[in-house]
Amino acid sequence: MVERSEYKGKPILILKRDENDRFPFSFGLSKARLILDNLEEIKKFVEENKQL
Repeated sequence: MVERSEYKGKPILILKRDENDRFPFSFGLSKARLILDNLEEIKKFVEENKQL
């Protein structure tokens, strides 16, 4: 589940596992760019740690 919102007048994304997620993950444009720039390394990290 993804929501869009604002924090101090700037856009943010909020990622939730479900509607009742008590600890959503939120980030703004700067972190979104950082994630995109490192997406392959993030995918590799997830793949290497699947069993956990």
